[in-house]
Formats: sequence, structure tokens, C-alpha cells
Amino acid sequence: MRISKSLALAVSAAAFTMSVGAGQAQEMTLKIGTEGAYPPFNNLTSDGKLVGFDIDIANALCEEMKAKCEFVTQDWDGIIPALQAGKFDAIIASMSITAERKEKVDFTDKYYNTPPAIAAPKDTDIKGVTKEDLAGKTIGVQGSTTHFNYAEKTYTDSEVKAYPTAQEYQLDLANGRLDAVNDDISVLEEWLASPEGACCKIVGTITPDPEIHGPGAGIAVRKGETALVEKFNAAIKAIRANGKYKEINDKYFTFDVYGG
Repeated sequence: MRISKSLALAVSAAAFTMSVGAGQAQEMTLKIGTEGAYPPFNNLTSDGKLVGFDIDIANALCEEMKAKCEFVTQDWDGIIPALQAGKFDAIIASMSITAERKEKVDFTDKYYNTPPAIAAPKDTDIKGVTKEDLAGKTIGVQGSTTHFNYAEKTYTDSEVKAYPTAQEYQLDLANGRLDAVNDDISVLEEWLASPEGACCKIVGTITPDPEIHGPGAGIAVRKGETALVEKFNAAIKAIRANGKYKEINDKYFTFDVYGG
């Protein structure tokens, strides 16, 4: 934080920093943690640029809060510990709000909620998404996610394989090393629309389990940082009301991902 000679600033307990230039208005800087490997929500391009729905939403929220976003990429399985260690101020990375995670972090209200689904090769004999439909099959899913937790609990007659990223299970499905995969329907549809996903199709959607999937994806902050949660919640409501959310939504999806 820089402080001009004529101005002394009190530092609040909220987990963001203030940078003040001489003669300029205050500008909050929020460090945002994201994965960068979960298109269409967040992804690193070949030239190292972060793109996706999560990134655009984060920038819109920061703009509404009169703050500057600085993004930090972090592997998914270490993203909560990195937040707790102060590597960034908030996680905007399609993180589902669950009771287990709420023991470690505080969440905002949801900023989207889409259903999970099962995808499989186009010539599959899998007819649905039930335990019986997938009995004896090998299912790929990204580890440390609600989808992995659901698959382990539900598909007890199947082999559930955990992967570090969505791209890795997608590659194994395309190459015939898996019978099916489980993830957010938007993630699967994005992949299926690409040349790499031409092998496969959506078998069906899964009715979310509230205890596992929670009410949707929220923004995670360190425990006790209620002021920051309130700022994010106000900003989410504002961009929903002023049309900015819809503008970003329609850039990526043909339906309202906010959900009912």
C-alpha cells in the first residue's frame, strides 16, 4: 500500500489491499484465485491469457466494487489451502457451495447453478445416468470436486477414476480408456462441441443432490471476512439487475446459467 504525505489510511480487516496514487482516488486491488483449466468457465489460452465466464464475472464484480482484479492461477486440489495461506483474497473458480467447504471458507451467494451430466462415446450402450445404468463401467471425473464426491457415493458398482483436470479425463474418454465421465453439463457441452469431443455425447443430466452439489457456485473467501462477502453479494445483485450478467452469460451460453 502506498500512502501520500497528506493522507493516512486505516487498513480494514477485509482481505483486500488498497493502492493510492498521489492525487488519485483510492483503488482496491483484489487478488482472485482461479484454476485456469475448466472451460468455458476459466481457462488459460496457449498464449497464457485467462479467459472464461468466471474471469468475465470476476472483472464485472471488481468493476462494480470499484476495484482492480489481479488473477492468480492455482491447481484445483490446492486452491483452498492457497486462499487460507493468503496467496489470494477470493476464489472465483466455479466452486460449489457445500457444507464441507463451508467448514474451511466463507461463501458469497451463488453466481451460477448448472446441473451435472454424464457423457460417453457415441456408440455407448449406456442408456441413462443411474447406478444401474453405469454398473460395471469405468467413470472419469475431476478429483476434489462435488462431481467426484457424487460419483463415489452413487456409482458403487462402477470404477470411479479421479483426474487432476477435466482435460485429462476428456482425453482418456476420447481414447477409449473410460466408459463415461461426470461433470458440469456446460463443461461437457463445451468439450463436445470441439473437434476433440466429437467422439462423444451427453447421455443424460443428473438431478443435483443438495447435500453434495449444494445450491450452486459461489465465491470463497477466508473465514470471518464478512465485509468482503457483503461487497461481493451486493455486486452480484447489481450486475444481475443492470444487464451486465446477462451480457456475459450470453457470450458463453444459450440459457441462463444463474439457475432457478
